[in-house]
Amino acid sequence: MRVCSMDHWRGLLAAWTLFILPGFTDTFNIDDKKPRIIQGSKDAFFGYTVQQHLVGGKKWLVVGAPFDQNGAQRTGDIYKCSVTNETSSDCSKLGIGRVTLSNVSERKDNMRLGMSLVTNPKDNSFVACSPLWSHECGSSYYTTGMCSRVNANFRFSRIVAPALQRCPTFMDIVIVLDGSNSIYPWEEVQGFLISILQKFYIAPGQIQVGVLQYGEKVVHEFYLKDYRSVTEVVEAAKSIEQRGGEETRTALGIEKAVTEAFQHGGRKGAKKVMIVITDGESHDSPDLKRVIERSERDNITRYAVAVLGYYNRRKINPEAFLNEIKYIASDPDDKHFFNVTDEAALKDIVDALGERIFNLEGGTNKNETSFGLEMSQAGFSSHVVEDGILLGAVGAYDWNGAVLKETSSGKVIPRRESYLKEFPDELKNHAAYLGYTVTSVMTAQRGRLYVSGAPRFNHTGKVIIFSIQGMENLVIHQSLIGDQIGSYFGSEICSVDVDGDGVTDVLLVGAPMFFSDGRERGRVSVYVMRDKRFVPDGSLRDFDTSKNSRFGYAITAVPDLNQDSFNDVVVGAPLEDDHKGAIYIFHGFKRNILKKYKQRIAAADLSSKLEYFGCNIHCEMDMNEDGLVDLAVGSMGNAVLLWTRSVIQINATLRFEPPKINIFSKECRRNGREATCMSAFVCFAPVFKAPQFQGQSVAIKYNVTIDERRYTPRAVIDDIGGDKHFIKTIRATSGQNQCQQLNFHVLDTADYVKPITFSMEYELAFPEEGPVLDEGWPTSLKVSVPFWNGCNQDERCVPDLFLDVKHDIPTALEFCQRSLRRSPSDCAIFTRSFDNSVFIIEGNRRRVALEVTLENRGENAYSTVLNITYSQNLQFASLITKEDTDIKIECKNDERMPHSKICNVSFPFFRAKAKVGKSIRRL
Repeated sequence: MRVCSMDHWRGLLAAWTLFILPGFTDTFNIDDKKPRIIQGSKDAFFGYTVQQHLVGGKKWLVVGAPFDQNGAQRTGDIYKCSVTNETSSDCSKLGIGRVTLSNVSERKDNMRLGMSLVTNPKDNSFVACSPLWSHECGSSYYTTGMCSRVNANFRFSRIVAPALQRCPTFMDIVIVLDGSNSIYPWEEVQGFLISILQKFYIAPGQIQVGVLQYGEKVVHEFYLKDYRSVTEVVEAAKSIEQRGGEETRTALGIEKAVTEAFQHGGRKGAKKVMIVITDGESHDSPDLKRVIERSERDNITRYAVAVLGYYNRRKINPEAFLNEIKYIASDPDDKHFFNVTDEAALKDIVDALGERIFNLEGGTNKNETSFGLEMSQAGFSSHVVEDGILLGAVGAYDWNGAVLKETSSGKVIPRRESYLKEFPDELKNHAAYLGYTVTSVMTAQRGRLYVSGAPRFNHTGKVIIFSIQGMENLVIHQSLIGDQIGSYFGSEICSVDVDGDGVTDVLLVGAPMFFSDGRERGRVSVYVMRDKRFVPDGSLRDFDTSKNSRFGYAITAVPDLNQDSFNDVVVGAPLEDDHKGAIYIFHGFKRNILKKYKQRIAAADLSSKLEYFGCNIHCEMDMNEDGLVDLAVGSMGNAVLLWTRSVIQINATLRFEPPKINIFSKECRRNGREATCMSAFVCFAPVFKAPQFQGQSVAIKYNVTIDERRYTPRAVIDDIGGDKHFIKTIRATSGQNQCQQLNFHVLDTADYVKPITFSMEYELAFPEEGPVLDEGWPTSLKVSVPFWNGCNQDERCVPDLFLDVKHDIPTALEFCQRSLRRSPSDCAIFTRSFDNSVFIIEGNRRRVALEVTLENRGENAYSTVLNITYSQNLQFASLITKEDTDIKIECKNDERMPHSKICNVSFPFFRAKAKVGKSIRRL
C-alpha cells in the first residue's frame, strides 16, 4: 500500500486568466440601411456627378445632369438639392445651361453641362463643365468645350474656356460702295452686294459687316454692330437705293470708312477688311495717298473692284482708272485687285472674292499651333488647384489630348512639342485621350505636380506626372504605363494623402475594363512614393465574383471614415450586379491603402430603382450634422447620401469578489445546503474613436455562462437559476466604467484544482442604430476564478502524509506458535524461511480485515492517491470509511495491474486523520 500527493496548483493560483476573442463583420460604419436617395430625371442622367456644397451654414448637394433639357436644346444643367429636409428631395435647376457666351456663335445642344463638376473648398465655389460645347466658325463647328464658374450662392460668375480661340472669320468688313450716277444698272450692283453678303459667316464672334455708299457725299447705310446674322444684313441690303451724284469721291468714301465705319462697332482684335467697289476714277484722287496711308496704319486689308462698264460703253481707255484701283488695293495686286467688264459681271467674282477674304492671315490656316485646340473638348475632366483650375482636353492635337489651365493671370496652354517625348508623332493616330482625367500630387521634393491619364495611349494606357513652367511649357517627370490592351488604364486617377501630413502617399490608377479570371472586372493599381518616384505596390481587390463591373470607374480619396486617423478611399463599380452598381470602401493605414476592401455597398441593398450606382463619388462634409463626413454617390437618375456612423471600442472586464473561491467558508445556504457564495461584476467602459462623441452613452447587450463540460456543475449563477444562457442589457457612458453584479454559488465538488471559467459575449444592443463596434475589437472574453487552497500566503501547499495499517492476520511466527504449537526454537527455524512481510492465512478463514489510518500532519494535500495491491490468491471485497467524516475516497481498477486498486482521496485532504476499513476475501 502506497500513498502520494501532487500539488497541481503551482502557477494556476497566482491570478485568474483572461482570453480575448476578436469579433469580425462583413460590413462596417457606412450606414447602408437608411440611405437618403434624391430622385431626378433618369433621361437627364441626373446624378452623373455629385458634389457636396456649403452655403452660409446650409448643406446642399450639387448634382450634374448632363442630358438635361433647356427649351429645345439638350444642354445639360446643374441642380442644387437641399439635404436639411429629411422627408423630401428639394431640388431646383440652376439654369446654367442657358448661360450664353457673348460674341460667339454657340452650339449648345448636347454640350453635356455637368459631365465634369468640381468644387473649390477655398471659397465654396464650383466649376461645371460642358466638354461638348461648340462654336461656329465659318462652315465648321469647333468643339472646344467650356466651363462655368458658379459662386458659393449658386450664382453664375464667369466662363472658363482656355481652349476657345477666335474664329478665323473674326472680321470687321466695311463695304465702300460707289453709288454715283455712272453706276448702271443699280440692280446688278445690289445683287452683287447681296451675293457677297450671303458668302460671309455673319454671327457673333465671326464676321460683321457695315456698308457705306458714296458719290459726292457719303452715307452710312448701316454700321458694323447693327446686324448679327446673314438674314438681317441681306434684308437691310435689299432696301439700299442708289444715292447718285455727279462726282465719284472715292478718297472721301475710304476716309469715312476708316475714321467712322470701323469705329462704330469695330471689335478689338478683329481683322479689318475693306471692299471698295467703283466704276471710275475719283474726283479727289490727290487725297488718296493720305487716306491709304491711314488705312495702312490701321492694318486694314483692302480689296478693290473696278467695274469697267462705263469705260467699255464709251470706248474709253481704262488704264488710269485701273492704276488707281490697284493703288487702293492692298499688295499684292493679284490677291486684292479685281476688275469686271460691267456691272452684270460682278456676280462672277463673288466666289473668288469670298475665298480670298477667308484665306487672309489669321484665317483658316491649318498650320497654326492654335488650330490644334479646335476639337479639344476642354473640361472633359477638371481639378481645382491653388492658382486656378486644371482642365483635361481629350480632343486636342488630333485627339492625342492635352492639359490646359486657367489662372487669374491668364490661360496656360502647353505647346504641342511639350508632349512629344511621351506622345511621339508616330503614335498620333492612336488617339491617346490625354486629359481623360486630371489631378495633382504633393511631393516633398518638388511641391505640387500635376497628373493626367491617357487611357488609349498605344492601346494600353498611360499616366504622366508633370509640372507646368510658364504659360506654355510642360515638363514630364514620370510616366506610368498600362499592361493590357483595352483596359483603359489611366481613365481615373486618385491622389491620396493617407496620414494627413500634406504629402501624397499613394497614387491610385483605374483600369475599369481590365480583364482577369476570364472576365472583365476592372482593376485599381496602387503606386507608392519611394525615392522621388511612384513605384507599383499591387492592386486593390474587389468582390471575388464580380464581372463587367467597371471597378475603378470612379476613385475618390475621402477623409477618415473609420476614425482611425488615416484617410480612406472609395471605389465605384457602376456596372456591377447587372448595371445596378456598387461601391467599395478601402481603409488607409500608415502611408498606404489596405488592399482588401472593408465594406462593399451594393445598389441592390439600398433600392431596387438604382442603376449605375458608383459612377461618381464625393465626400468632404458632414451632411447630417453629426460630426462625421458623409458619402455622396451618383447614379443614373438619383443622387444618394450615405451616412457615416461613429465607431466605438468596448472595453469589457469580469471581476470577482472575493477574487478566489474559499470553500472553507460556506456562509450561505442554497437548496438547504451550505455553499460558498460569490459575486461577479460585469463592467463595460466604452470609448468613441472620434473625440466629439465622448460623454455619450450606448446600450450594450451581453450574456455570461459557466464554461464547464461536466454532468455535475461546480457552480451556479443565482441570477438565472442555473448555468443556462441568458441575456442582459446595460447602458454605459463613454469614458466611464459601468458595472452590473451577478451572484453565484459554488457547490461541493471533488475538483478544487481546476479553476471555474466564465465566458461572456457582448455586442451593441441596437446594432442598426447609433455607433458601430470597431473592426476587430473583442466581442467576448473568458475569465477563470481559482479556488483558494487554504495554505500559507505563498499558496504553495506542503503536506505531510502518514499512513498506518492494522490487521488481524498472524505473522509466520505467530502462526507457528499459535496454530502449529511449536516451541520457540522450532518456530525460529520455521520463520527464517519467510520474509517479514509475509502473512499466513489459515485455510478455513474466508475474510481478512485491514484498518488503515491516513493522516495529514502538514498543510492541505491535493490529488492524494492511495495505492492498494494484493496477492493473486486474494480478492478485493470492499472499502468502508469507518468514521463520520467529509472525506471521500473513490477507488478504481488499474487495467495494467489486475491485483491492485487506485483510490483518490477527496480534494483537498485537510490536516486530519482518515480511518479506512478494508475487507479482502480469500479465493
